[in-house]
Amino acid sequence: MKRSIEALGAGLLLVLAVLLLAPGSSSGAAANVHRVAIQVSENDAALMNLALNNAANISSYYTGLGQQVQVEIVAYGPGLNMLREDTSPVKTRLSSFAQGMPNVTFDACNNTLEHMEKQEGRKIQLVPEAHLVPSGVVRLMTLQEQGWTYIKP
Repeated sequence: MKRSIEALGAGLLLVLAVLLLAPGSSSGAAANVHRVAIQVSENDAALMNLALNNAANISSYYTGLGQQVQVEIVAYGPGLNMLREDTSPVKTRLSSFAQGMPNVTFDACNNTLEHMEKQEGRKIQLVPEAHLVPSGVVRLMTLQEQGWTYIKP
């Protein structure tokens, strides 16, 4: 009886080990997803392009390895100009990213948008690639608290 219990225990441990290490298991899959948040908070075309270059390089590198990667570019403050329909110096590149790199997303700070609209006295349109978030800095904090890597070019 003792041997059959020991054998059963050993068998259960083996099954558990196989399940935990199997490709596609929840613990194995999570380890292969790379996540990075990139901050854009300045109205500087060179920095916006640098953020886009970083996103493209990260996406290409991990995709080339066959690994999953998520990149969120979070724009707030003067950096929101990156995602404005009327002021974005990188609007063409944003469209290209949306078509070629769906793993790269763009967050626009609603606090900044409302402030800009109040200052300018008009409604401001964002590029179609932009996703409105309540607060850019809070979004960055939330992503970091969830284990995302943070980059400020």
